[in-house]
Amino acid sequence: MFSHRKQLIDLEDRGPMHVMFVITSMPVGGAETLLVELIRRMDRSRFLPELCCMKELGPLGETLSLEIPVFSKLLASKTDIGVLWRLSELMRRRRIDAVVTVGAGDKMFWGRLAARWAGVPVIAAALHSTGWPDRVQFANRLLAPITDAFIAVAEPHGRYLAAHEGCTASKICVVPNGVDVERFCPRPPNAELRKEFELPSDAPTVGILAALRPEKNHALFLRAAARVLHVIPKARFVVIGDGPRRKELENLAQGLAISHAVRFVGTRSDVPEVLSTIDVLALTSHMEANPVSILEAMAAEKPVVATRVGSVDQAVHDGRTGYLVEPGNEVQLAARTIELLQDRVRATAMGRAGRQHVLEHSSVERMVTGYEETLAAIYQKKAASSGQKKSSSHTESQKVLHGNRLEA
Repeated sequence: MFSHRKQLIDLEDRGPMHVMFVITSMPVGGAETLLVELIRRMDRSRFLPELCCMKELGPLGETLSLEIPVFSKLLASKTDIGVLWRLSELMRRRRIDAVVTVGAGDKMFWGRLAARWAGVPVIAAALHSTGWPDRVQFANRLLAPITDAFIAVAEPHGRYLAAHEGCTASKICVVPNGVDVERFCPRPPNAELRKEFELPSDAPTVGILAALRPEKNHALFLRAAARVLHVIPKARFVVIGDGPRRKELENLAQGLAISHAVRFVGTRSDVPEVLSTIDVLALTSHMEANPVSILEAMAAEKPVVATRVGSVDQAVHDGRTGYLVEPGNEVQLAARTIELLQDRVRATAMGRAGRQHVLEHSSVERMVTGYEETLAAIYQKKAASSGQKKSSSHTESQKVLHGNRLEA
């Protein structure tokens, strides 16, 4: 039997909301890095964040464990139904007011079900990808009625979730991804890193920043690199990130006879400095929602050449902040990359326009505010309906939530 929900106290008359984020683990990745920024920047006078990793903490989880309450290893296997009791008891013990599951799969299912079981007032599911790995399977779709909000990272992404992933359209809220524009900013090339990566001082350099997974389509990046080298033999290519396809991609680079020009630098904690070593960032994915990598590059005033997938065109405005090419088209990708490497005036202008776009639309502060006001609005609405007097903060939070709702 689900727990009965207690009468809620108006936000003006209570202390900060206790918010638990539920995720599988915290490796170094786009969604995980965003979550770290969100947790660190939430207004502690209004929200007290906690982190629950269903499996191991991961390096970013270890870091956060020094700053906030962190819990891990609640799920032993896919058939471990005891996780429902353990997770719901944790939420009761911690007096959680809002649960946000991050990503699809087990954490989305058990996190929302446990929250309902524990009587948590606000239940939200944040999804960051289009398709895998955020494919919402049948069991998770069954829990749509107990979910207060599905958080999408862009309006096209929200429409996709409603049309293809079983997310209730009226419950979709759009909170765009954001980046730290002070950390990711224009800076001169890091000479030490260029030396470490064996990049000649006169070598035009193209980077790609993504986990080495199939949907990121690094093979397209390497095939385009081979075409670029025919025109600009001095060009170099930096692959930032790691993953299961690394050996396969290294072999492909060797097969294309471009190993001398490609640097696989793995996962990096100094991404802003690494971005200073490149001239252009490429994104070659088959599918995306609102990728953080291009926002980070744009904030650093790097022009972007990206495949026209998902919500990428919300950030990369073709011909203004970079170029869009058709998915899988290595000829287009190479041609646009060559154009930017050879026309530094145009590349510089696009880089500046890209940073301006991020400043106006994709700062981390806007992302944090979006999450805060979405959670507060849902809680306040329920507090009002449970018999509490509506307050001015309720009116304001309702306005914000309405503003975040997906447009039909």
